Amino acid sequence: MKFDRLAPHYDWMEYWLAGERLQRARTAWLEELRGRRRILSVGEGHGRFAAACMARFPEAELTCVEASASMIARAQRRLGSAAMRVRWCHAEALVWKPASEFDAIVTCFFLDCFPPDALGAVVNHLAACATRDAVWLIADFALPERGLARWRAQAAHGLMYAFFRAVVGLPARRLTPPDDLLRAHRFQLAGRRDFDWGLLRAEVWRQTQGR
Repeated sequence: MKFDRLAPHYDWMEYWLAGERLQRARTAWLEELRGRRRILSVGEGHGRFAAACMARFPEAELTCVEASASMIARAQRRLGSAAMRVRWCHAEALVWKPASEFDAIVTCFFLDCFPPDALGAVVNHLAACATRDAVWLIADFALPERGLARWRAQAAHGLMYAFFRAVVGLPARRLTPPDDLLRAHRFQLAGRRDFDWGLLRAEVWRQTQGR
């Protein structure tokens, strides 16, 4: 995926297309990170989650993994002096090698980028570096079960995936929910909030017992 080419435009695109709705989804469960010492954000992008996290929990050790150098640069500018307190890792998620375990994992609008086989590999890789009492915050697109909201989301997904396949080489062609993969690693859904007619979803998952 080549998100470098989108990095200069990502802020205005997000604001024009979604206003603050994506950010509300990113931060919906932010308080669940209270008391967490080592937080991992994968696919951090332009830094809006990192900025909110560092402002709320300046004592936390935040590691951000991002494959786009241009996105990292934008995120660092957004955070200003607080960027010095973040560990930035320029790497693809599956190539990145964690140096420690994390008691919180965050994936904001990231897991929806992968087709089923690759998504399984990503979840396996990240779950392997989670502590036994870890939480996993997810903000992503979703598909409502029925009615006008579902039709609207299907249309939005079709346009979104076509655009990102053409512009950045996104490998996914449709949304693959990660729920079963998370449960396989003994994460259980602890909370869910929907936004924008169910098009956006924020979830918190918890490890239920030691692996």
